[in-house]
Amino acid sequence: MRRVLVTGATGFIGQFTLPLLLKKGYEVHAVSSRPVGNGEKDLSWHQANLLNTEQVSDLLARVSPSHLLHLAWYTEHGKYWASHQNIQWLKSSLNLLNFFQKNGGQRTVFAGTCAEYDWTSSLFSEYSTPTQPSTLYGKSKHSLQVILNAFSRDTGVSSAWGRIFFTFGPMEGPERLVSFIIRSLIKKESAPCSKGDQVRDFLYVEDVASAFVALLDSQVEGPVNIGSGNPICLKEFIQLIGKKLNAEALIRFGEISSPENDPPSILANVKRLKEEVNWQPHYDLDSGLNKTIEWWRDYL
Repeated sequence: MRRVLVTGATGFIGQFTLPLLLKKGYEVHAVSSRPVGNGEKDLSWHQANLLNTEQVSDLLARVSPSHLLHLAWYTEHGKYWASHQNIQWLKSSLNLLNFFQKNGGQRTVFAGTCAEYDWTSSLFSEYSTPTQPSTLYGKSKHSLQVILNAFSRDTGVSSAWGRIFFTFGPMEGPERLVSFIIRSLIKKESAPCSKGDQVRDFLYVEDVASAFVALLDSQVEGPVNIGSGNPICLKEFIQLIGKKLNAEALIRFGEISSPENDPPSILANVKRLKEEVNWQPHYDLDSGLNKTIEWWRDYL
């Protein structure tokens, strides 16, 4: 049986990968920094601090996974772009990779980010768009991707790198854009926004998870964009949420400024994902928003 170790398994994306991996027949080992009780057959939880080298060494020796899906990173909203914790996670990820290979690991997929690209472009392709990150977060992720690629070439460990674009869905942090808009409108509160003229690429979280699982289950190597490939203006996206909640009047466009140097357009070229990984989304923007709104209604 193929045995996969999933880091970030309780995170926004990671939690949705677990049932998909089980369905594909993997023996799944999930890592959390907090205690989590075992539930389903073939799903084992392990408590470990991935920033602790000894704990990582012990974990990999005990599990001896054939596959590794590495999603864990520091992602605190508003802080992760410039946090020095990015450097810690870069170091810990290299330790994880090293111990994975030493314990017989065969295939790994790491989570990257569209922030690795030069954001003066608008359509991002894996092998034609320059990688020129402007933040410590993007630079740390890209440094890891470069090392992973070289490590894979030198050791024979098969590897791929999923570059995440814009994700939304249930259980996302309440301060994130989609969550903030939905929460505000459900609670009948005003939702201040920028002008909303930025174009972005959104993909529902369960589709992001299924894309990572499909990538892990494939033989595709190197960077692969994980997005929808469908551009949408933020204003149009936010207005769609307002219509669904019958609360468009509560949306306040232009009340806050856009972030400094905010790119006008960020769109994924998803040709590799769809043609080489042979992946297709299960949700469109409309159905993904419906599921997200339903979850927030229940939660609130």
